[in-house]
Amino acid sequence: MTRSIFSLLLLGSLSACAAPWPQWRGPDGQGHTGDDSLPVKWSDTENVAWKTDLPGRAWSSPVVSNDLIWLTTALETKASEAEKERRRKETTNSQPLSVLEKVNLRALAVDRATGKLVHDIELLIVQDPQAVHELNSYASPSPILDNGRLYAHFGALGTACVDTASGKVLWTNTELKIKHENGPGSSPVLWKDLLIFHMDGSDAQFIAALDAATGKLVWKTPRSGTMHEEPQMKKSYGTPLIVSVNGAEQLFSPASDWLYAYNQAGSELWKLPYGELGFSLTPRPVAGNGIFYMSTGFMKPELLAIRYEGVAQPEVLWRHTKNVPSMPSPILLGEELYFVNDSGMLTCLNAKTGEELYRERLDGEFSASPTATATRLYFSDRKGNTTVVKAGPKFEVLAVNKLPSPIFASLAAVDHAFYLRTEASLYKIAGDAGAAK
Repeated sequence: MTRSIFSLLLLGSLSACAAPWPQWRGPDGQGHTGDDSLPVKWSDTENVAWKTDLPGRAWSSPVVSNDLIWLTTALETKASEAEKERRRKETTNSQPLSVLEKVNLRALAVDRATGKLVHDIELLIVQDPQAVHELNSYASPSPILDNGRLYAHFGALGTACVDTASGKVLWTNTELKIKHENGPGSSPVLWKDLLIFHMDGSDAQFIAALDAATGKLVWKTPRSGTMHEEPQMKKSYGTPLIVSVNGAEQLFSPASDWLYAYNQAGSELWKLPYGELGFSLTPRPVAGNGIFYMSTGFMKPELLAIRYEGVAQPEVLWRHTKNVPSMPSPILLGEELYFVNDSGMLTCLNAKTGEELYRERLDGEFSASPTATATRLYFSDRKGNTTVVKAGPKFEVLAVNKLPSPIFASLAAVDHAFYLRTEASLYKIAGDAGAAK
């Protein structure tokens, strides 16, 4: 099977595919683009069509409609030192936290051709929001585009829908609450007429679906099965993936301790225990050739390969325990599975057997998930660098591209250009087409 058609295998929320890059990690939700003419080399000045500074602070990834790039952001009003100290004493979370007096959650739209900021739309204002981890933001979940609407989700802070033509907010929903402990992290998916997202906190764990047209709650399904007795190990920040199983769609939903599958009505179809510690999941899983690949999360992450086609019950086919990411997602390309862990170790495995083909160090620390063309992979780090690696079982770095601001968001790729969000700005990277073919 050629790499150029591999990205078309999975459904990955196909209802959202009217836009060229409608959701986090692209049309299939797995980081693939078939465009091999995308740039290989850039800097703050080289192969930059435009650069636009963005208001607020956010790690959400850009999504792209025909004319606009859409993003979410958060304008933060810091709490007093006394309030910060009081709030920190109220939590059992030992992680370094950012505490606010209020947060203003907004949607931004940037013109694809010029880089001009077209829309800056207030969605929600939240007083005394839950604290977030210092490596997180209040607008980390990525939005979704579909049929002239933008769906922006902020975990327990709420969800909003925007008409992309007028910029009008069509609905908001703030009724679903949990204790995130480290802030919102799960991105939503669209499944036909439903907007579905995880709500896995230290106090409650469930998956929910809103009517995409109205924002009203359609169903809410509690997580089943025994979880770790420690509340901090019940939380998770996973994003589901829609997978075709024997010709029928299922929602594969990784949470703490268990992988669940649901139908569109929200009924649990099956669940599979990880067999080891699994919590605080952030990486989005990938799937192909009847195998589902996922990280079990924080502290002692493992990479599980789960066979779901041709078996009576999904089962763990193999597991990999070395240098597995807690934050960046894996990526599947051809016969190889790639992943970079948070501290920069890049691993390539045989996707069918789990055999390690190589393990090499990349400079930097990583949160963003990778993007792949047919022949290359792009890994962006918290220093602002993007390392381009040749696809295949042998390690070869093609370029290291430096920008002056950290990168937590994943790349969007449309019409031979990358849209790359750093901590401070949005870049359109274009030119240098086919330089490494």
